[in-house]
Amino acid sequence: MRLDARPRAIALMGPTASGKSAYAIALARRLGGEIVSVDSALVYRGLDIGAAKPTRAEQALAPHHLIDLRAPWQPYSAAEFATDARAAIDGIVARGRLPILAGGTGLYFRALLEGLSDMPQADEALRVAISAEAEVRGWAALHAELAQVDPVAAARIHATDAQRIQRALEVYRLSGRPISAWQRDAAGARLPLRVLKLVLAPPRREDLHARIEARFDAMLAAGFLDEVRALRALPELRAHSKPLDLPALRAVGYRQAWEYLDGASSPAEFRSRAIAATRQLAKRQFTWLRGELDARWFDPASQQAALDAAVAGFLGRARPA
Repeated sequence: MRLDARPRAIALMGPTASGKSAYAIALARRLGGEIVSVDSALVYRGLDIGAAKPTRAEQALAPHHLIDLRAPWQPYSAAEFATDARAAIDGIVARGRLPILAGGTGLYFRALLEGLSDMPQADEALRVAISAEAEVRGWAALHAELAQVDPVAAARIHATDAQRIQRALEVYRLSGRPISAWQRDAAGARLPLRVLKLVLAPPRREDLHARIEARFDAMLAAGFLDEVRALRALPELRAHSKPLDLPALRAVGYRQAWEYLDGASSPAEFRSRAIAATRQLAKRQFTWLRGELDARWFDPASQQAALDAAVAGFLGRARPA
């Protein structure tokens, strides 16, 4: 039998608040690894507390990549992520170290591991037009329109996910072809590494909900609202006509905090809405993760030994170093 000589990498996937970052750091320290963040919020500077970004002290424990790449008013695409991540991985492998891909952004994982199709580039004028339509009709109506022209994409995209609805309609209107068809015919090369996919997730959804709630309260105590006030004070965001349409501020918690500081809700309503939005994110992440048929699932709280054994077996070691 021919041996698989490709370099190895470990992909730590999972819903928000499942403990991916902590385990990634522990693995990197034990195995001589470097962490590649696969998180669409961590690429933005200034999104720290609310995005659960590893602190400076945590980042000092192991090398981290693809964090703080953009200002919060700057765009960053999945295609850019794939290019940047592959460059980071090439460097890690060249140094003889283990790439550890950690995060919960399914689109980023797909772009990195499977490649992206050569679909139409973004069209700013069309995006503005679609956003204007949404102002009048609502994103739910545009999601219904998407379901008519691309039911496959609509089934994957939540009716409140404005960014993905906008992109799917943009691609269809530019090309006359559904975005799901473009994705199915992806021309990008797969990542030339042997990847162990691990999903970290509590087996009971209520346990994850409790973790989400406790983490959000810890974020509030750590100064999350002050962080959002600092974002609101940035001249570039103050000058933006619709800052909440920016991808950075669509991150869960930030939109709700921004609206609270605008006086749109009470403190209790703000907390409730932010936690509910985070639960919805976790639900969407579970939907994506269930499609990763080659991934192995573990509860990091009760199956630590089995998780470590899976890593050791993949790396050909008796146990983690």
